[in-house]
Amino acid sequence: MAEDLQARGTSPAALIAAAGRITIKVGSSLIIDRDGNAVRREWLQSLGADISSLVQQGKKLLVVSSGAVALGRGYLGLGASSKLNLKQAAAAAGQPKLMQAWEAALAPFGIPIAQLLLTLEDTERRRRWLNARATSEVLLAQSVLPVINENDSVATDELRYGDNDRLSARAAQMIRSDVLILLSDVDGLYTADPARDPAARHIAFVPEISEEIEGYAGSAKPGGVGTGGMRTKIAAARVAQSFGCATIIAAGQGLNPVRRLLEGARASVVAAKGSPASAYKQWIAGSLAPAGGLWVDEGAARALASGRSLLPAGVTAVNGAFERGACLSIFAPGGTEIARGIAAYTAAETEAIRGCGSDRIAERLGYVGPDEIIHRDDMVML
Repeated sequence: MAEDLQARGTSPAALIAAAGRITIKVGSSLIIDRDGNAVRREWLQSLGADISSLVQQGKKLLVVSSGAVALGRGYLGLGASSKLNLKQAAAAAGQPKLMQAWEAALAPFGIPIAQLLLTLEDTERRRRWLNARATSEVLLAQSVLPVINENDSVATDELRYGDNDRLSARAAQMIRSDVLILLSDVDGLYTADPARDPAARHIAFVPEISEEIEGYAGSAKPGGVGTGGMRTKIAAARVAQSFGCATIIAAGQGLNPVRRLLEGARASVVAAKGSPASAYKQWIAGSLAPAGGLWVDEGAARALASGRSLLPAGVTAVNGAFERGACLSIFAPGGTEIARGIAAYTAAETEAIRGCGSDRIAERLGYVGPDEIIHRDDMVML
């Protein structure tokens, strides 16, 4: 089986080697010791070494890290209460300690970090998602490692993910990761819970998430200081698969968990469907209803056809009352829809800057905004 996976380019090592962008999710049971009071600093620094190695290869990385609630509980002496207000207080106290641990782990390798605390609404509402994506892109461009966690100190039960597996899938989508690595206390998916059934068989490769696969995931039980189980990992993999990102479910207890994957450690791979870029373009073209339209001149139409972004100078007319992040139709002078894309400006802002050079945007709006009305990465030609 291992040779077959390698030949098809779907082994963990092959996927990581080929990836340009990688999201790594780290569970509480890996970062926090068994007593739930302290960070496993030697382990975290070994992961920092793995991250540094990948960064040196030119890869862009984002980390989704659990552990704030567990650290805060120990620090405040709250115990394992499930009351929401106590968990929120624990998260508020534990998050600074978690970030301090990450900073200490990455500092020896010269990698700066930045904290992003997200809620469910930040990844489900398009405008807030675009804002979070823009922040992440700036950090990645500056060779900063974004460390994301759910904002448990303000999230309510009705408006929270509740586990970082699914949040990591949305974070991977946000930066268009090629691979999502879910590190936890299990080395992948089994046909049954291996802790209770010695006949349980490890599943190395999942081409499609079927009811049978979901049934296998339901047999594994979460434990320790974490909140997730195999079911949430498969749910995350389903989200990742839909936007062209492969998922690796791997054990991370030992030192250098990513290096171990590159050396052939056992894990489960859930295949991607297409690529993140193609899936994103398909989403724009087929899943979003246009909230307005832009008419462009011949020069802009030719520029779009050659893969360029839509600049204000090429826009001749604006239709609709739309917000930033809305999907817009783009029309050639003859009225033919030639493209769709995600707006960087509101309708009023677009009207104010249409026809002008990008160097005059600040003059028209009173602030410096993007040079493009629609960036080429957020556009699909029809």
